[in-house]
Amino acid sequence: QVQLVESGGGLVQAGGSLRLSCTASGRTFSSYVMGWFRQAPGKEREFVAAISWSSLRTRYADSVKGRFTISRDKVKKVVYLQTNNLKPEDTAVYYCAATTEQTELIREARYDYWGQGTQVTVSS
Repeated sequence: QVQLVESGGGLVQAGGSLRLSCTASGRTFSSYVMGWFRQAPGKEREFVAAISWSSLRTRYADSVKGRFTISRDKVKKVVYLQTNNLKPEDTAVYYCAATTEQTELIREARYDYWGQGTQVTVSS
């Protein structure tokens, strides 16, 4: 069992940065692949980024490549999403998720555990 709690969201101007954190509880955190998803008002939840348990593999949505960076600290049991050069279209609730799956990580159905989300609002 893994419990996830996101933090770090807020209101920022376009071009600004935020670092989102996802703190996990559970003894097997290090064995999970971790992902970030987001859901904008009126839209479906979409994949943002994922990181393997070893941190050697990462994957990003095309819309955030070069601007967002996912990382994890196994000792602290935290997954980070550094968001830079934010755009108004990045406005959404950002969710952290965990899975034991190794493939099709862009699909939210592959994830077993979810956090409650943190709001990111980017003003133009």
